[in-house]
Amino acid sequence: MDAAIALQPQWVQNWLDWLMVGGFILPALLVFWQQTRLVALTSVLVGMSAGFAVFTMFDQLGYVKLLGLPHILLWTPLAYYIYTQIKRPDVPTVPRWMMIIILSTLLISLAFDYTDVARYLLGERGMMG
Repeated sequence: MDAAIALQPQWVQNWLDWLMVGGFILPALLVFWQQTRLVALTSVLVGMSAGFAVFTMFDQLGYVKLLGLPHILLWTPLAYYIYTQIKRPDVPTVPRWMMIIILSTLLISLAFDYTDVARYLLGERGMMG
């Protein structure tokens, strides 16, 4: 998969690097606040599940636009869950801002994923890159 990603434009590679921060590192750091430990655990488990599914699909199909499907199926409910947790009055300011960054990261990624999967379903089945 690394070779396929290396063929992508630099901004895509930068986005994937950011996705590690906003999708894995920040969620893991939420474990330090009691009020956000469940968000941390849920986010990390969902992120690992999505990553496993994407890598498995890549092994089966190659670098195609359908790789966004696990994100759609797993991150859409996660994004809603994080949104509901941001609104909780007992969440301190720092983890609240972290969750806003995490949610923003997920929503931007989902915009790409929904577009890619729709394009795949409409017949754009070639390899990316």
